[in-house]
Amino acid sequence: MRILPSLLLALLLGLVLSACSRPAPDAPHLLTYASPYPPTHPFSKADITWMKHVERASGGRIRIKPYWSGALLSSDMSMMEIRHGLADIGLITPIYTRGGAHMLRAQSGFYGGIRTIEDQVAVYDCLDQRFPAFGDELKGLHVLAAQGGNFPGVLTRNRPVHSLADLKGLRLRAQSDAIDVLRALGADPVNMPMGEVYSALAKGVIDGVVAPADTIKSLHFAEVAHHFTSLRFSRGAYPARAMSDQAWRRLPPDLQTLLRDSRRIWEAALADEVLKAEHAGIAYAAGHGVEMIPFPAPEQAKLDALYNRFAIDQARRLADVGLDGLPVFREAQRLIAAGAIACARPSSGVNPMSTPR
Repeated sequence: MRILPSLLLALLLGLVLSACSRPAPDAPHLLTYASPYPPTHPFSKADITWMKHVERASGGRIRIKPYWSGALLSSDMSMMEIRHGLADIGLITPIYTRGGAHMLRAQSGFYGGIRTIEDQVAVYDCLDQRFPAFGDELKGLHVLAAQGGNFPGVLTRNRPVHSLADLKGLRLRAQSDAIDVLRALGADPVNMPMGEVYSALAKGVIDGVVAPADTIKSLHFAEVAHHFTSLRFSRGAYPARAMSDQAWRRLPPDLQTLLRDSRRIWEAALADEVLKAEHAGIAYAAGHGVEMIPFPAPEQAKLDALYNRFAIDQARRLADVGLDGLPVFREAQRLIAAGAIACARPSSGVNPMSTPR
C-alpha cells in the first residue's frame, strides 16, 4: 500500500510521541487521545467526561493525554492513523474516510424513520453483531464508542422552506446520503467541508445547508442564514471512538475490561452533549433573527419514503466493491419498524480483529 507523504510524516510524529510518552514500567499507563475538534466542541466535552471516568475508575493507573483541534488526527484518514499508532485512541470518522469503510459509510444511510440517538446506536449494535463486514472494516481497531447524532434540518439564507416543493432550485450543502434525495426534489446539492459553509453562505455561493439546529449557534450560522426548517433527514450511528490494537495489547486484562465497560459512559455522554447543543442552538435562534419553521408530518413521511428509496440504491451499489448491502438495509428497517431495539453486546465489547464472528 502506498502511504501519502503527509501521512508518513504524521505517522513518524506519532511514533516519536508514542516513544516519548510511554511511561516507565512502574508508572501509570499513559494513553494519548486525538481529535480533530477543539476541547470546547460538544464531542470533545463528552470525550473529557469519558477520560475523567476512566482515570478515576482505574484508580489513577490510566492517564490520558489529549491532542485537540487536529494536532494529530485528520477527518478523512483517522482510521488509518489510529491503526498505525499516531495516537493510542482517537475520534474516527468512517463516514468520511477515503477508502476501506464502504459498508460502515453506506449503512449510516439505512436508518430512514429512526427517531432517537439511543435507537441509532442500538440499531448499529444489532447490525454490527449480525454482519461480519462491519468488523472486517475495523480490523486493527477496538471500538470504544458508537455515536449517533442530532437530525439535520435545512437552514437557508433568504428562502424559507415550508414543504418539499420549496427545496426546488436551492443550492444546498448536504451530506452524501442526502444528495440523491435532494436532487430528486429539484435541489442542487453540493458536498463541501463544513468549515467552508459559513463563507459560502455569506457570499451567496450556496442558498443553505442541511445541518442540525446546533450549528445555528456553534458554527455561527445565525449570522448568515435566517430560516431553519425542522424537517428530519434520517441518519444512523457509526463507530466513532477507537483504540489501536497495539495500544490495546499493552494494557493488562483488567484495564481492557475497564475500557470495554466504559463504552456506555462515553455513548451516554455523547448523546447528552449533542442534545444540549441542539437545545442551545434552538434557544439562540429565538434571539438572533432565525425563523424556526415546523415541517408538516405528511411531508416528513414523503421525505422518509424517498430517503429509503435511495438508500436501497446505495445498498445495491455496494455490490461494486463485493459487499451485499441489501440484507443490512432490510435488517435496519426491520429493527426500526419493530420499535423495541435491544441487542446485547458480545462479552468482548469491541469489534475484534481476530475473534470469530
